[in-house]
Order: sequence, then C-alpha cells, then structure tokens
Amino acid sequence: MCLIGLAIGAHPRFSLVIAANRDEFFERPAAPLDWWRSAPDAPWLLGGRDLSAGGTWMALSEQGRVGMLTNVRDLPRHRADAPSRGELVTAWLQGIEPTARGHNPFNLIGGDLQSGRWWWRSDRQPATPLTAGVHALSNAALNEPWPKVRRLSAALAQALRGDDAGLEARLFSLLDDRHVADDADLPDTGIGLARERLLSPIFITTPDGRYGTRCSTVVLGERRNDGWQLDVIERTHDASGRTTHERRVTLQRWPQPGHRPPVT
Repeated sequence: MCLIGLAIGAHPRFSLVIAANRDEFFERPAAPLDWWRSAPDAPWLLGGRDLSAGGTWMALSEQGRVGMLTNVRDLPRHRADAPSRGELVTAWLQGIEPTARGHNPFNLIGGDLQSGRWWWRSDRQPATPLTAGVHALSNAALNEPWPKVRRLSAALAQALRGDDAGLEARLFSLLDDRHVADDADLPDTGIGLARERLLSPIFITTPDGRYGTRCSTVVLGERRNDGWQLDVIERTHDASGRTTHERRVTLQRWPQPGHRPPVT
C-alpha cells in the first residue's frame, strides 16, 4: 500500500473502516484478493499477494489480525538487496511480532480484532498505539501532512458522516481522487518536482503507464454480539487508471479459524 485511510471507532455502526490504495510498478506480478498461506502449516490469510517476493501489502488472518504496509520515501536509505518489506505484514498476521532486520524504510499498521489493539510503527519508530479516530498514512510518518494525506483524512471523515448504505461508494470515490497538489504544498523527498507532482494525487497514473495505483481496497467492519462482520472489497485498475475487476467477500462472526468464505 502507498496510501491508507483508517477509521477506528469513528462511526456509530462501522467500528472499523479502511480505504486504501496500492501504488506499484505494473510489471511487478501480484495476485488479487483471495485466500492463501505462505506455508502448508501457516495460517490462512485473506488479501492480495506479491508474487515477486511472496509477501503482502495488506491482509487479514483467520485469527482476526489485520496488517497493512507502506514504503517510506527515503532514497538515501534504500538498498537494492534488502529483504522484502511485505514479509513484515505476513509475520504479524502469523502471530509473530515483526522485527525490522535490514528492510528498506517502511510503515506498518497492525490490528487485532479480538483484543482491539491497534498500532503503528516504522523502521525508526517503535510500535505506537493508535487511538480511536481517523488516521491517514502515505510514504512518510503517520498523519504526516502531505497534501494527499490531508485530502484523504478530510474526505474519509466526511464520508463517515453520510448514510450507511452509500458509505462503500463514497469510500471508492475518495480513493479515485486524481487531484494534483499545488507545487507550493508538495513535500521535497529528493525525487524532483516533476515526480513529486505525479505522485501527489490519491489515485496515481503516470504518462508512461509503468507505475500507478494498481488496486483500491475498502473494508467495512461492524462489531456484533457474536463477533465481527467484515465486508472486504478490492478493485483492480489498469495502467490507464480504469477499473478492470472487482472482488469481494463477507466475513461473518469473525474471526473463525478454519472458515474461508468464497471470494467472488
């Protein structure tokens, strides 16, 4: 993921709301939302999968954990031979407290639906508890006021104030925001002004079609007496920014180890 909007306990019905975009090179192979596991004896995970390195940018476990990752844009600290950051998400989902060991700069958000524990950490920042409210994360620290982060945070807060029936549509609409930030508002992360502009929208497309927003994911979670009901929806986009596929699944009385509803 390169942009995550997260609302914890900020809606009267949906105690968990996630709206996130994954930005990546289109040549990097990936599998869409589905059930998978990293080894025959590992827990089943629900999410997309990086077929290049085997990890994930966002997924849920059958034990009720949630993990999400963004890269941190810090070119001087980037190493071509570093291990995949996606394995940090997988570790958390499999019940292991993730430890950074030579990974390139990252942000990691973890949640446990059973305990209600939510936290954020980076390669330089130890795990910090997340409080109730609206949070946004891109390629810098949590809630760093980049234009897209401010825009997403405000749009997510506004979306939560509408009717329940239209919330999913509003969340996908805000994830499709292609507004380019004003030059004066752009961060300087060492990639040059032209590229800062290209990467400033919530939804990214690039002229050469090599890089952009590959998928958008919405999660609506309602806590009930018998557990969580989670609706997970993923839309896949092509290099021109057009939505090509949608996959969704509803998890009821979650978590339910051993129960894997079909993704359609």
